[in-house]
Amino acid sequence: KTTFFFFPSHLEEKTQWEHPKSGKRKRVAGGLPYGWEQETDESGQVYFVDHINKRTTYLDPRLAFTIEDNPVKPTTRQKYDGNSTAMEILQGRDLSGKVAIITGANSGIGFETAKSLALHGAYVILACRNMSRANDAVQRILTEWHKAKVEAMTLDLASLHSVQHFAEAFKSKNVPLHILICNAAIFGAPWCLTEDDLESTFQVNHLGHFYLVQLLEDVLRRSSPARVVVVSSESHRFTEIKDNSGKLDFNLLSPSKKEYWAMLAYNRSKLCNILFSNELNRRLAPHGVTSNAVHPGNMMYSSLHRSWWVYTLLFTLARPFTKSM
Repeated sequence: KTTFFFFPSHLEEKTQWEHPKSGKRKRVAGGLPYGWEQETDESGQVYFVDHINKRTTYLDPRLAFTIEDNPVKPTTRQKYDGNSTAMEILQGRDLSGKVAIITGANSGIGFETAKSLALHGAYVILACRNMSRANDAVQRILTEWHKAKVEAMTLDLASLHSVQHFAEAFKSKNVPLHILICNAAIFGAPWCLTEDDLESTFQVNHLGHFYLVQLLEDVLRRSSPARVVVVSSESHRFTEIKDNSGKLDFNLLSPSKKEYWAMLAYNRSKLCNILFSNELNRRLAPHGVTSNAVHPGNMMYSSLHRSWWVYTLLFTLARPFTKSM
């Protein structure tokens, strides 16, 4: 449905299709934003209901997203910048019928991503270690849009057994998988070994996600076109995982307590994310499954810094100059 609208001039008592100053014709196109529904009152007049903000209006909300009738050739200037939100980027997208899994989706970037996808119609699974927080996140999304399709499932990336159990539980639902976002991560954590005898930062940030993708690869292929998104970081540039002879040094990936430094461990895990995403895309792109690694922003203020008060202080000082939740 496409609707043109006109401009009334009360002084001259006339109307015109072109904007009085710019001379451009505007129109609204596409469906209503998610959270909105069109209704008809007793007199037959159309009105609009905003379920998210609990309000009604007779003004078409699509007027906020008008486009030119004869759009000019797009410029090379980027459409989005550091101030753009996930909801703005997804505006106008209909993700109905799409299924998404997001790890670590109970807070921060993961939560904002899950909420945005759900409010645009996708069936979103919040894969989280802490089910209490995950269920709270689900309720926060449902509060904004009661028709959102969201669910929390247990996934502890520090346990390969938990990863396997999650994959089996998801497959038992017999649903496709169109979007897999590997978002969960730890930062600045003290040295400790997981139940699999691997250094925790390496396993949570990389190996757990690597294993998860391998277990769900067949579902992704059957669901093509599908995509994997790995949340990495520019900090991957400030480390190395090779020894002096240029060969992969496995001792650097899961170091002993004596050789451990939290920042380096994080950087190495992010480098692994990049290498994994690139190779995954090379192997699966011919089968309709793409993979991309993304840098969310330098020192974005989320819950990532919670492991040590010094990191919390640094992120707090940087907060006025960086993007936050």
